[in-house]
Amino acid sequence: MSKALHYINLAGILAVAGLCVVQWVANRSLNLDVARLTRVGFEQAAKLEEARKARADCAADLEGFRDRVTQASQAERAASEQVTKLTRELGQAVAERDGAQGSLSAWEKAVADRDAQIKLGNEQIGKLAATRDQAVARYNELAEKYSGVVKDLNEARAQLAAAKAAPEKK
Repeated sequence: MSKALHYINLAGILAVAGLCVVQWVANRSLNLDVARLTRVGFEQAAKLEEARKARADCAADLEGFRDRVTQASQAERAASEQVTKLTRELGQAVAERDGAQGSLSAWEKAVADRDAQIKLGNEQIGKLAATRDQAVARYNELAEKYSGVVKDLNEARAQLAAAKAAPEKK
């Protein structure tokens, strides 16, 4: 009986150790994903800041170009060919700016999608942590019950040994 209990105890310990290893692997994977997503978030934030600076620079360049066009039209009304050329270039710059704004909008949508994925990942991490905490609580309860059973068994064995020793002394 004692050996069987030891083997059952060993099997239980191995099962709990296996569960711990599986949980550790899952937590490690999730932590690596969180670290990767955080790094990507920082990279995307830096790219967004660069895009905003480039947009501000383009807007400043566009304003400067508009000023030059105004000065050129005031100074040289007779050069209609030059004015037409500058107007065409201005249209191209506006189209490029609009294209850049469209790209920025698409990028902002992608960032919003990424943030939603990060939020979903964080929720999943929270659920896994709660599941892990429940498993640990159940394990602790089982360990307490096991300790009680072992204590009761040891007391019963001591009483049995005492009972056997008492008739021998007589």
